[in-house]
Amino acid sequence: MNVKSFFDNATSTFSHVAYSDKQSQCAVIDPVLGFDVKTGQTDTAFADDIIAFIRAKQLDVEWILETHIHADHLTAATYIKQKTGGRVAAGRQISQVQAVFTKLYNLQADYCRDEGLFDYFFAPDEIFKVGDINVQALHVPGHTPADMAYYFDNSIVFVGDTIFPTDVGTARCDFPGGDASALYQSIQRILSLPADTRLFMCHDYPPNSRAAIPEFTVEQQKKNNIHLSGDMTIDKFINMRQQRDKSLAAPALLIPSIQMNIRAGVLPPAENDGKYYFKLPIK
Repeated sequence: MNVKSFFDNATSTFSHVAYSDKQSQCAVIDPVLGFDVKTGQTDTAFADDIIAFIRAKQLDVEWILETHIHADHLTAATYIKQKTGGRVAAGRQISQVQAVFTKLYNLQADYCRDEGLFDYFFAPDEIFKVGDINVQALHVPGHTPADMAYYFDNSIVFVGDTIFPTDVGTARCDFPGGDASALYQSIQRILSLPADTRLFMCHDYPPNSRAAIPEFTVEQQKKNNIHLSGDMTIDKFINMRQQRDKSLAAPALLIPSIQMNIRAGVLPPAENDGKYYFKLPIK
């Protein structure tokens, strides 16, 4: 297995391409679409770099995999699908997240049921293939109820918003349906894999201006993660996570990200002036 990782500095997000030298089929994981919230302008430069790599390697995109409904960046899943083909997929529990935010933003009833959105939803722990490579869609709730981690070839896991680099810790759990206890158990499941399993991050927030780090092993995370190492019990973790989450600000792109990502990266339906709008609830 090979992995090419791309880091979006604006949102501190990793996108990945998983591929093998033995086949042409590949998967794209958590692709980012640029967005300037001040002007409402989308930007495909980051996604275009991913597409350029795929074409340079002469790869065929079979899957575009979302680990969850991201609240900190817009997904480029549908944009990449339009350029390269492939199917956009996520966990089956995405429907719970769609229902919550459709109500929260008072969106039309069919907002998440339009044609051309997600192509497939994985059942918890479903096994599928990228070419001849076996992949398991591990259900790892906690950050949201719908988080998936993708376990490729019994050797590589794309962990989504569960574990971060060892000096950053773990994902927040204060979004609707988040659960620190569930996150702890999901992380323990990932860390029960063989010690040399490679874990690819979804985010890094580098302290002290170090370079962003895309991957760690299970062993490195177990020994060094600041939220998991030592005598961290589930009760201590829940307390730590809840206290920390109270101090965290909402992501800058929360409102547009959610409204775009519950539609798999498809813009909201155009209004009668031909333009697209995100809704901002006023409190």
